[in-house]
Amino acid sequence: MSSRLVGVGTERGKATISIMVGREPDPSMLRSWDRLVDSTPGSDVTQLTAWARLRGRMGFAPLYLLAFQAGEVVAGAQIMHRHVPVLGSVGYLPYGPVISPAAADRHGLCRALGSNLASLGRHRLRMLFVQPPEGADDLSGELLRRGFRTSSAGIAPAGSVRIDLTATEDEIRRRFARRLRSWPNKWAARGVTVRLGDSQDVALLAGLMTHSARHQDYQPLSLDYLEAMYSELAPSGQAALFVGEVHGEPVAADLVTRCGAMVRGRLAGFDRTGQTANLSVPAAIRWEIIRWAKAREYKWYDLGGLHDETLRALLAGQDGHSDSWPSADQAKVAFGGSPYRYPSAVEMINPAPVRAAYDLSRRWAGGRRLVARATRRFRDSSPARQHAAR
Repeated sequence: MSSRLVGVGTERGKATISIMVGREPDPSMLRSWDRLVDSTPGSDVTQLTAWARLRGRMGFAPLYLLAFQAGEVVAGAQIMHRHVPVLGSVGYLPYGPVISPAAADRHGLCRALGSNLASLGRHRLRMLFVQPPEGADDLSGELLRRGFRTSSAGIAPAGSVRIDLTATEDEIRRRFARRLRSWPNKWAARGVTVRLGDSQDVALLAGLMTHSARHQDYQPLSLDYLEAMYSELAPSGQAALFVGEVHGEPVAADLVTRCGAMVRGRLAGFDRTGQTANLSVPAAIRWEIIRWAKAREYKWYDLGGLHDETLRALLAGQDGHSDSWPSADQAKVAFGGSPYRYPSAVEMINPAPVRAAYDLSRRWAGGRRLVARATRRFRDSSPARQHAAR
């Protein structure tokens, strides 16, 4: 692992910033990094070392960029990368870099992180895609100033909708769409129940995702990958699985992750066949997730990424829903959450001939399909569309 001093704070209260870049940091540093990620608002499990282990099963390797002040990890990034034939090493950084809200000299940290990410993008990685986390517009701007450009590759959703869990249950229900508002009073009478699942239910999730895949036209994640995800995240409380049943028969499942006071919808499956299709069982699961997350004093419940058309309409002030929106988006918006957009995603592609070839590929349908397929491989390590699975 290499280390170099990149800046010294000269104003009162600003500490020296040192940056370390490497593939295998000391275990104590990685534990500090995990604590930082899990305590920072807006962070995500994709920046935890458990996620790096999970992605390692699919041929990805982590590259760590850690920033220190007074000997403590206060910021950094976990970049996942892999070798791609012809192109070379390609990296992606979802929901990062992460900066502690308690860190001194955030501006200096942005500059140090931006400088080192630009160096990685120019000298170690042929392509580097970055989606900064919520509230990190300064990081996005810093990267643009250092030679990155705006990206539409979609390594993470551009935005989402979330529910404020500090509100009371009654307040949350009053924000539901009218068609959903009365359902919490009906589910029990219709035989709908929701239970917290365990490792034995991961195969059930995989099967239900197969049903959703047929309905929404995507390829689901493999059982092996789902089992690995659950085994990496659930023991530490970073993942939970909920199962919706009708008269004891499981018909829906929803896997959520937890990081930085945020519960985030990750994967879901639903068997729409039979008479249970009209009982809004996925909504019953989400209502139970809200109650479960509130009881544990989490602050936000993110229902999962939205398509850009839906996100733009909501941010423009459109209320209710539109029949033109994808059905998955309509189901999320019905809960009355607040939409938000992440800072601009950015990318650096080198050398110039590779960048030109990439840009050219985006101008024709076949090339766009290839780029979309490659993006999906980076987001969830299979051809599955995690976004659609939600």
